[in-house]
Amino acid sequence: MNFLTNRFVNRVLHKTLWAALLPLCVLWGIAQAVAEHAAVQATTQSRPSVEWPTEWQGNPLRPLALSEVEQRFASHFPGTLARLTDGRQVLVLRQVNQPTRMLHPATDCYRGLGYHIHHEQLEVQADQTRWRCFVAERGGRAVRVCERIEDARGQGFTDASAWYWASVAGQSSGPWRAMTVATPL
Repeated sequence: MNFLTNRFVNRVLHKTLWAALLPLCVLWGIAQAVAEHAAVQATTQSRPSVEWPTEWQGNPLRPLALSEVEQRFASHFPGTLARLTDGRQVLVLRQVNQPTRMLHPATDCYRGLGYHIHHEQLEVQADQTRWRCFVAERGGRAVRVCERIEDARGQGFTDASAWYWASVAGQSSGPWRAMTVATPL
């Protein structure tokens, strides 16, 4: 009889403990989600002003309005975003002060917009900087896109994932600027 009583008591205690812990776990998860949401809101609402370049490869730049897709992205992006042109090329510049997975490759954006991507390759430009370039085609129109990410010390990355892990590991320090240059073909 003693064995059955102990087993019953253990079972009741076990279920009581679970009944007490489950709501705490739920509350913890909710608190984490609220804290993360508040951090994103604080980052997007208190964006520091960024001084964007006024020329590109010797040509003056002028600002362009963000497209509807870019505006939606920018509203949640934990940094600043600008779209500029030198009259021939379009530059999309993004700046972040902390590592984020929202700084992703341009191929993802173009594919998401229905472009076919081909001729992906790394290129060394005349100034000896390394860029990741590709051609994006849609509806009979083609654009050559090149991109890179630079940190505060001028260290460059051609791969967003490599940049992310280097920044998380402390091997690269911000602020970071991602540059995407699109040239019609």
